[in-house]
Amino acid sequence: MTNHTQTTLPPHMPTLRVMPMPSDANVHGDVFGGWIMAQVDIAGAIPAARRANGRVATIAVNSFLFKQPVFVGDLLSFYADVVKVGNTSITIAVEVYAERNRLQADTVKVTEATLTYVATGEDRKPRQIPPLDAIEAFSAGK
Repeated sequence: MTNHTQTTLPPHMPTLRVMPMPSDANVHGDVFGGWIMAQVDIAGAIPAARRANGRVATIAVNSFLFKQPVFVGDLLSFYADVVKVGNTSITIAVEVYAERNRLQADTVKVTEATLTYVATGEDRKPRQIPPLDAIEAFSAGK
């Protein structure tokens, strides 16, 4: 883990916000890494499903770095962005920030990850990702 570096939240809306509870942590109040990984997967799936215009499944965790510990009571903000779109897969970058000590604005970046999702059909087999213009037309009701 790196040294404590205070920062601010990115200027755009987070994909997901959640506060870990005591059941998500060990006896010392440190949140389980697996719990954080599950939340990152949820956050990454949101823009992946939007871009795929339907169902997606996680096929790879390309990188995952825990930069700072996460504690019970931290308010976590997950920012997920599409970084690459292939024929059937979408790669998403996720950054996680913790707001601590709510009375004093103490914000630190705690995790960053890159995950790949595959678009799947009703049969749960890979399917083509529609071009952006088709998704935009569908969203506009055309």
